[in-house]
Amino acid sequence: MASLVRHITIDCANAYELGSFWAAVLESPLADDDFPGDPEALVNAPGVGVLFIQVPEAKTVKNRVHLDLQPQDRTRDEEVARVLELGATLVADHRKPDGTGWALLADPEGNEFCVERSAAERKG
Repeated sequence: MASLVRHITIDCANAYELGSFWAAVLESPLADDDFPGDPEALVNAPGVGVLFIQVPEAKTVKNRVHLDLQPQDRTRDEEVARVLELGATLVADHRKPDGTGWALLADPEGNEFCVERSAAERKG
């Protein structure tokens, strides 16, 4: 059998804080054994976990890999508004008047991610 992706791992300055942000974004829990000050934090998201590992180096350049989020029960624009309220920042807005496109955001440590249209919006 082929290998499976167990985690997507993201280096960060504060694993618990960034993990908590992403737990809220993904509406998924942190692992039961994750606490403030821990050097790693795991978001138990459906499909694949997202693991945050504390490292001494700061982020200095654009991500080579990023997450693309597709809202399941809300529109792209509702999801963008929600994650902005959680602490993300809008980096670039690629949404078009015809409803296509995406929004490029950054988490509190500057890691870029995109919010795409929901499946319902893609069908419409």
